[in-house]
Amino acid sequence: MSRTALRRALLAWYRRQRRDLPWRRTRDPYAIWLSETMLQQTRVETVIPYYERFLERFPDVDALADADLDDVLGEWAGLGYYSRARNLHRAARVVSDEHGGALPQTCDALRELPGVGRYTAGAVASIAFDRPAPVVDGNVARVFARLLGIREDVRRSAVARRLWEEAEALVQGASPGDWNQALMELGATLCTPRAPRCGDCPVARHCDAHARGDAEALPVKSRTADPRPMQAVAALVMRRGRALAVRRPAEGLLGGLWDLPGAELARDERPAAGLRRALEERLGLAVDRPRRLGAVEHVFSHRRLELHVFRAEAPAGRVRRRVFDAHRWLAPDALRELPQSAVTRKALSLIADRGAGAAEGA
Repeated sequence: MSRTALRRALLAWYRRQRRDLPWRRTRDPYAIWLSETMLQQTRVETVIPYYERFLERFPDVDALADADLDDVLGEWAGLGYYSRARNLHRAARVVSDEHGGALPQTCDALRELPGVGRYTAGAVASIAFDRPAPVVDGNVARVFARLLGIREDVRRSAVARRLWEEAEALVQGASPGDWNQALMELGATLCTPRAPRCGDCPVARHCDAHARGDAEALPVKSRTADPRPMQAVAALVMRRGRALAVRRPAEGLLGGLWDLPGAELARDERPAAGLRRALEERLGLAVDRPRRLGAVEHVFSHRRLELHVFRAEAPAGRVRRRVFDAHRWLAPDALRELPQSAVTRKALSLIADRGAGAAEGA
């Protein structure tokens, strides 16, 4: 395979066929960094409206750095993987305080920022600053596995090293940002996981898998574990017409988001008993006879959650937080205005459907 011929063919195809995406209409490093962060493990069509709203609310690094984390999480709510938003906010403050609001230009400097790994650093350095920095994501790994005929598990460390070495070699040359985007575009549009469109591929003549007829069998990946089932409880806790909202700790699952009070159930623990335990242990509230409203399901990357939703009346007394970072008593209708996760929104929808919110709490 001639690297020169491969680069020429793929770059020419990309410049003719690339999708018109909003982050491809700018050279602003901040906007490119934001797009690459949002695109991690998230589909393009999902990201576009979030990207546009986020940039309108926080148009530059300094605006993001000056923002309250609740406001940042509120704009991110529904996009998932919330550690990305927390790290983006932390990194913006570092860039504002230590780099004068200008994003660093090298991979090494970018990787010093919170949440910026090898892939994101390479993408930003190459696309925003024309640095010959490699990238390997799922799309690129699939393209390379097929082009090079790699028939070993791409999750093995030795194979991963080879993929990065190939990416390093191929990014050398003109237009490194376009080259990296061309690889990702090929994987996203033609060299797809199922039914790859080899007949339309601009580099099919260079592809080992196409020649051998086993493109759909590649890349080889070890099987990932099925999401672990988990049971949890949450409650609309009312007191004198106000609902209790709690904010999760910054680290951990859904960190920094506002939620209904509750907890994961212990093994074989009944939901009502688990809710009473959680409210007592975590908030110092002793509720009597909580009413179960139903359950909602939600799948995280490694967990399949069944959340049992209750309504309960809180006795008088001070809330004593032992786990949560903050709490508020709000009008029930105001709960949705807080930055919260998709599963919390599902729970609030269930509460509204059961008529257990503002009407009963008034």
